Amino acid sequence: MASPGSGFWSFGTEDGSGDPENPGTARAWCQVAQKFTGGIGNKLCALLYGDTEKPADSGGNQPSRAPARKAACACDQKPCSCPKADVNYAFLHATDLLPAFGGERPTLAFLQEVVDILLQYVVKSFDRSTKVIDFHYPNELLQEYNWELAEHPQNLEEILMHCQTTLKYAIKTGHPRYFNQLSTGLDMVGLAADWLTSTANTNMFTYEIAPVFVLLEYVTLKKMREIIGWPGGSGDGIFSPGGAISNMYAMLIARFKMFPEVKEKGMAAVPRLIAFTSEHSHFSLKKGAAALGIGTDSVILIKCDERGKMIPSDLERRILEAKQKGFVPFLVSATAGTTVYGAFDPLLAVADICKKYKIWMHVDAAWGGGLLMSRKHKWKLSGVERANSVTWNPHKMMGVPLQCSALLVREEGLMQSCNQMHASYLFQQDKHYDLSYDTGDKALQCGRHVDVFKLWLMWRAKGTAGFEAHIDKCLELAEYLYNIIKNREGYEMVFDGKPQHTNVCFWYVPPSLRVLDDNEERMSRLSKVAPVIKARMMEYGTTMVSYQPLGDKVNFFRMVISNPAATHQDIDFLIEEIERLGQDL
Repeated sequence: MASPGSGFWSFGTEDGSGDPENPGTARAWCQVAQKFTGGIGNKLCALLYGDTEKPADSGGNQPSRAPARKAACACDQKPCSCPKADVNYAFLHATDLLPAFGGERPTLAFLQEVVDILLQYVVKSFDRSTKVIDFHYPNELLQEYNWELAEHPQNLEEILMHCQTTLKYAIKTGHPRYFNQLSTGLDMVGLAADWLTSTANTNMFTYEIAPVFVLLEYVTLKKMREIIGWPGGSGDGIFSPGGAISNMYAMLIARFKMFPEVKEKGMAAVPRLIAFTSEHSHFSLKKGAAALGIGTDSVILIKCDERGKMIPSDLERRILEAKQKGFVPFLVSATAGTTVYGAFDPLLAVADICKKYKIWMHVDAAWGGGLLMSRKHKWKLSGVERANSVTWNPHKMMGVPLQCSALLVREEGLMQSCNQMHASYLFQQDKHYDLSYDTGDKALQCGRHVDVFKLWLMWRAKGTAGFEAHIDKCLELAEYLYNIIKNREGYEMVFDGKPQHTNVCFWYVPPSLRVLDDNEERMSRLSKVAPVIKARMMEYGTTMVSYQPLGDKVNFFRMVISNPAATHQDIDFLIEEIERLGQDL
C-alpha cells in the first residue's frame, strides 16, 4: 500500500495541547466558538468560565427541560437583525426536522438543545460534588418510566426529556472517582471526534465512501506497529469491535497461516488444534475458540506464578504433552496486562518457546498496550516485537472513548488472504484509484464503524508525549495507593510487591474480622465484605470499584486507574469511603 505521506496526517511527538490556564487563549477560543457556533459556543463558554449557574441534578419522573431557546436564523444578513421565533417543541416532531422543507431552523434549534444537555452532563461528570451513579434497581426504573416503543411518534419535547432521563441514570464514567472498569475517563477531543464520526455516518469498507478515515486508519495502525517495534511499521492491522474480537482475529489468522485449506474445507480438513494461554488470561480466548469451531477444550490454561505471570516451563511442558497426543499446537496467547492482577507475561521467554516449536505468538495487550507509549514503563512489554500479532485497546489505558481496539499483524497480506471473499458489488477491480485502500475485504464485518478518528485526533491534540504523561500519572497514582494501604490497619494485599500496572488488589478487613484466626470461617465472612461495600458505594453514589474472587482467593477489591482526571485526593477519598462503608461489617 502506498504511504499517504506525512504532514497533516502524521503524528508528532510534542505535546500539542493548549494551555487551559491561559485566560487569553481561553477567551480567544470562546470568541471563535461563538462566531462559528452561535448559541452553542455561548453556552459552552458560560459553562466553562462561570457565567452561568452550575447545572443542578433534575429530579422527578419527568426531568424539566431547559427553557426554550430561540431558533438559529437561516437568513443571509450578517449580523442578523431579524426576529428569532421561540420554538415550542411540544408541537414539533422528527418529521419537521431536516430533510423536511423549511427544516433548517427547527433542526438547528433542536440540536442546540441536545448539545446543551450533553454539555451540562460533561461538566457535571468532572464535578466531585455530584454522584458517580444515581442507582435504581431495574424494576424501579422499569416502573418509574415508560420505556416501551409505540406505534405513533412522540413530539420533540418528549424526545428531549428522554435524552435528559437517559443521562440522569447513566454512570458518569468520566467522574474522577469512577474506578470500576479498565475503560474510564472522558476526553474532550475524543468526544468531539466521536460526534464528528457519527455526523459523517459512513462505513469503513472502501476508500470511495470513507477516504479520510481509511487514510487515517492506515497512518495510525502503521504508527502503532512502529511503536511495537516492527521495522518501519511494516505489517497489517484493523480496528475491531473490542479486544475479544481482536483476539479472535488473531486465532483465525494463526489457524489460516498453518492450515490455509481450513478456509474452504473447514475444521474437518485439519487435525486437532491446540491453543495455549495463561490461567489469568481473558475469557475471550475460549470464546474465540468456541466461535471458530476449535472448541474450548482445545484451549490449554498455563499455570501462573503468585503475581499472575505465565510460567514458561509449564507452557513448554503442556506443548510437548499436546504433541505427544498427536495434537497440533498452533497458537500461544501471552498477556501484557491481565484483567485482574495487571500482570505481564514474560514475553521474551514465551517468544523463545514459540520459535522453538514453530507456533504463532499472539500478545493480548488490550490493557497493557498503552504502556508502550511510556519510556518509563514500556520495558514491561519487552519481547512484544517478536509477536506475530498484538491486540491493543486504546479505549482502555489511553482514554480514547469506547470503542477503539486494534489488532496488529506482523505479516502483511495475511489478513486479506484469510478473510477476503471478493464481493464484486463492493470491491470492483477496475476502480480508478489504488485498490489497496479498499480495506473492507480483510475484515470479518461488512459494515464497520469508524473507530480510528477519535484516536487519531486525540493523538494530534496530545502528541505522543501527552499520552506518555497520562500513563505515567495513572501508574504513579496506583503506586501511591499501594504505598498507603500496604501497611495500613484493616488492609491485606492479595499479592506481595508493588503493582506492575494500575491494578491494586486488596482485601478490606473490618474491625470485627481482625481478631479472628485465618481459617475457613474468616474467609467465608471476608468474602461477603467487598460485595456489601460495593453495593453501599452504588447506593450512595460516591464512588465505584470492582471486586471479584480468583482461584482460591475470596472476593477482593481490584482498583484500576486509567482516568487522568483522578488525583491523590481521589485516592484518599476512596480509602476513607471504603472504611466508612465497611467499618460495621
